[in-house]
Amino acid sequence: MLVAIVVALLMMVVVPVLAATAPAAEAARCATPKGVYTGPVPWAQNLLDPARLASLSNGSGVLVAVLGTGVDPGNAQFSAGQVLPEIDLLANGPAAPDCDGQGTFAAGIVAARTSPATSFAGLAPGARILPVRYASTSQPAGGGDPNLLATAINRAVAASAGVILIMVPATVDSNALQLAVQNANAAGDVVISPAVGSQPDATSYPTATPGVIGVGALGQTGLPVQQEAGDYIAIGAPAANLVGTSAGARGQLGQVWPVTAPAYAAAYVAGAVALLRSYRPDLDPDQLSTRLILTATHPHGAGHDPRLGWGGLDAYAAVSADLPANAVAPTIGSTDRTVPQPAAQAGPSSTNAGVIGLFVLLGLVLIGIVVVVLTILRRGRARD
Repeated sequence: MLVAIVVALLMMVVVPVLAATAPAAEAARCATPKGVYTGPVPWAQNLLDPARLASLSNGSGVLVAVLGTGVDPGNAQFSAGQVLPEIDLLANGPAAPDCDGQGTFAAGIVAARTSPATSFAGLAPGARILPVRYASTSQPAGGGDPNLLATAINRAVAASAGVILIMVPATVDSNALQLAVQNANAAGDVVISPAVGSQPDATSYPTATPGVIGVGALGQTGLPVQQEAGDYIAIGAPAANLVGTSAGARGQLGQVWPVTAPAYAAAYVAGAVALLRSYRPDLDPDQLSTRLILTATHPHGAGHDPRLGWGGLDAYAAVSADLPANAVAPTIGSTDRTVPQPAAQAGPSSTNAGVIGLFVLLGLVLIGIVVVVLTILRRGRARD
């Protein structure tokens, strides 16, 4: 009896203590900043040059949904209210807003504000971020849940996100995921998803789904850094030796570097699309995708690369280029990426040519008639 009483007392004291310390212990294992990055402007940022883009667009008025591990708003490179309240689809989510840190890093690539304390900044600092957490880790065992990811996409659409960035793609497809992409496209939303497979025959979803901008990852030399390959990959973007915002900054500045992960290539494309949506709000998802493809750079030759798509992202050209109204992206299997010219139309020159030809013919007939009449008249006078 005495033993039972002692055990009961211990349970009353120990269990609450363990319950209270569990979140703290979990938080202690979560992402934290390496420090404040004060080195040269990161190569990926130099490549895409957000400072040059600032005179055209900063992404204002665009909401970018980041689907994955969540986003920690407590980094000073996000302004107050820039990161919206999180949509959490996990029944038992982690204690921290983004324990893994992937979503916060990606959100910084998209929209981190400039700061005199660091040379790192995002592509579209005027954009807002909507975190949608559907995975507790950026590398879930067996890949992300396609049906839960479908729910995340639908929630982003319902929240009026113009750009939907998938950071944790699934390794298998589902009808629900396909329908969610169709729903997003019908709503006018651009869905962007990375190719993250570690094998050439791997397939990421919805990266391979029609209606999604599939993104390959490139390093500083312009070579791919992921193994997954396919004709569904539309464009490549930086994903190696990156600098980005860190979760766990507790209201201060904080970055982590160098980071290499193929998924971050999609974040750069999402930032570029946010700039495009702000600068050219009349373009639909297909037109936006076409712009990205037709303005991409080809550091290693023309044509489609199964790991980098139609070339490397050129954000400035995508935003500023004056493309024909009927421009279309190249078809799968094509090696021609030439920007199409406007369709030929019957102009004044072709019409005038026909009219002139008709008048010439009539003139010749009239001349012939006059010659015949004059000949008859001369013969008549000769008889007289």
